Amino acid sequence: MLRVAVPNKGALSEAASAMLAEAGYRQRRDPRELVLVDPENEIEFFFLRPRDIAVYVGSGTLDVGITGRDLFLDAQVKAEELMQLGFGASTFRFAGPVGDFSSVDELEGRRLATSYEGLLNDYLAARGITASVVRLDGAVESSVRLGVADAIADVVETGNTLRAAGMEIFGEPILQSEAVLIGRSGVDAPAGLDVLLRRLQGVLVARQYVMMDYDIRTDLVDRAAALTPGLESPTISPLRDSDWVAVRAMVKRNRTNRIMDELYDLGARAILVSTIHACRI
Repeated sequence: MLRVAVPNKGALSEAASAMLAEAGYRQRRDPRELVLVDPENEIEFFFLRPRDIAVYVGSGTLDVGITGRDLFLDAQVKAEELMQLGFGASTFRFAGPVGDFSSVDELEGRRLATSYEGLLNDYLAARGITASVVRLDGAVESSVRLGVADAIADVVETGNTLRAAGMEIFGEPILQSEAVLIGRSGVDAPAGLDVLLRRLQGVLVARQYVMMDYDIRTDLVDRAAALTPGLESPTISPLRDSDWVAVRAMVKRNRTNRIMDELYDLGARAILVSTIHACRI
């Protein structure tokens, strides 16, 4: 039975559970439930703190886990990223008092507060910067005002919290993070992992695409197919009127309305769009 670690709480937990449910796996109804067995799919879910998931996977206690790339890299365990999951995006960056810093080179010899000590140390070492890293569990933006650090390295979303603390972002992003599926490196793939990967990939594709159907005159098929090439090629079916055909193709969800407009201008009619709930590509 495949053993999978899932975030226990927060936005990451909700998004991960929703994705697994879309992939056809049972998910807990009670947030206090820490272990859930899905015997039909031969899989067992363990709900853990996101920061601890990489440790359990890296030690081999659990087979795979869903966590943030930042938390995974910060844990510095023997594991590898297997798949990007398309949610939980964030950016890990430097910030300091307004006007004090303009580049990461100015961090030499300074004190840096962070909740991601391992990740930050790796970044500094790769760039030959020597600095004193101060590890804090949270609210690192207060460390400069309290005299603990000269600058911080933290996850930044809107930047509103930093501005309220009189700080600004500087330098290049340290890391672009998102939710990822991780597995232990250097070992054979556990039984059931291939099915999990296919199902999650199917959810990702289903979220990115919609199914578009429309009718078009036969002399315009080539031009219409150029607008809706599908993943391999569109499906074209004859209609009772031999001058027209029905076309079906998968199109990018974020381009749906533009493509509909272009098809209509071309002469297509009866243009319909439907959601894809699951797929295998």
